[in-house]
Amino acid sequence: MVLSKTASQSDVSVHSTFASRYVRDSLPRFKMPENSIPKEAAYQIINDELMLDGNPRLNLASFVTTWMEPECDKLIMASVNKNYVDMDEYPVTTELQNRCVNMIAHLFNAPLGDGEAAVGVGTVGSSEAIMLAGLAFKRKWQNKMKALGKPCDKPNIVTGANVQVCWEKFARYFEVELKEVKLRDGYYVMDPEKAVEMVDENTICVAAILGSTLNGEFEDVKRLNDLLIEKNKETGWDTPIHVDAASGGFIAPFLYPELEWDFRLPLVKSINVSGHKYGLVYAGIGWVIWRSKEDLPEELIFHINYLGADQPTFTLNFSKGSSQVIAQYYQLIRLGYEGYRNIMENCQENAMVLKAGLERTGRFNIVSKDNGVPLVAFSLKDNSRHNEFEVSETLRRFGWIVPAYTMPPDAQHVTVLRVVIREDFSRTLAERLVLDIEKVLHELDLLPARVTEKLIGGAADPVPVEEHHPAVVKKTAIEVQREITAAWRKFVADRKTNGVC
Repeated sequence: MVLSKTASQSDVSVHSTFASRYVRDSLPRFKMPENSIPKEAAYQIINDELMLDGNPRLNLASFVTTWMEPECDKLIMASVNKNYVDMDEYPVTTELQNRCVNMIAHLFNAPLGDGEAAVGVGTVGSSEAIMLAGLAFKRKWQNKMKALGKPCDKPNIVTGANVQVCWEKFARYFEVELKEVKLRDGYYVMDPEKAVEMVDENTICVAAILGSTLNGEFEDVKRLNDLLIEKNKETGWDTPIHVDAASGGFIAPFLYPELEWDFRLPLVKSINVSGHKYGLVYAGIGWVIWRSKEDLPEELIFHINYLGADQPTFTLNFSKGSSQVIAQYYQLIRLGYEGYRNIMENCQENAMVLKAGLERTGRFNIVSKDNGVPLVAFSLKDNSRHNEFEVSETLRRFGWIVPAYTMPPDAQHVTVLRVVIREDFSRTLAERLVLDIEKVLHELDLLPARVTEKLIGGAADPVPVEEHHPAVVKKTAIEVQREITAAWRKFVADRKTNGVC
């Protein structure tokens, strides 16, 4: 007699995941569920939600690496369970980090003697690297002012208004005044002359950007260095320079080797770079390099007796993964100088292909420069009918994520679109993007003039708002832009899109 039993209702092994109760009921979103669910169901539920994310390869807003070779992916997964901070347990990982620091220091022309080790550290990204560099400048300045018997409670940093938000974070978190050089129409980076004019005795450093996120342009670090040398001679100060090379640090040495922006300039005391941008590593790795040991105050370095070994550390984070450090070392030895140069040249060529395609449409002004980070920033020549935010929103229907944004003060009246060219953005994709932009422009041309203005209902009214509603406060430019964007999103969502998938 054959013995058999009926599968119980809870035996999910005989059910399809999509036929099980786990996809029929909504899962708790803010509290842990009372009961466990099968691993297959958990995977499928999460995977299905993640499908609604944008495609990283088509995210042209991001500078961050979205593709690496399968061999490096294997190394990443093999080391994903290693805690980077356990130096005594993972000495090889620590050694690889030190090798990366020295390779990058030599790439930036650090003045190292024979056998001299470079001074630097791996970080989670350039934000942490900038915090560490800023703290070093602040402490050195405080020590100097205390030695001179002067107040040291009002430090400041001079930057351009185009700096990334991490500089604002540093200033707010660590109580440093941020003195910003305003931009102007047609000049979207820090003016060295104006920056040096803003320097005073309390300036802990001037931060120069090698690769502005707004238009990819390199700031003139050489000019800034020369002007500061003269001012330091006149005043007796010793104001230094930090170079935020988050985007450009892995570009300039290969595309513009003769450009002087790094430790060849005597006032450059520290440099940060993002390994997860053009260092070609997935998100989660940055580097900060100091010119010499004297530029990193010893009192900021902690010596921790942890798990049986003395561990010197200068980081804001403690535990973190080892994978990105190992991935960075893989890229440095796998590609070498030749490989990085070829990739950067290819990115730059693809940027020029995209630029030429946009110029052929006759509809755009190019805001970015040919020399700099390989990106194309562009604005509509005529935005009286439709604006850059509408172009950005409509492109999403084709899968492209192309950001639109306004420039910082005093150029906030300028709105641009920006496409970042990464290693995995091929010439075919560049040509395809141009075709899709042309489709978007044609489609927008068929719409009534200034649909968004009609939707928010105020742009066509010739009578000032205050005359109708005296108590109404006039909206700022960014508030108007946000309303336009929100209205356009609603318009696209409500509109029938037959034939578009």
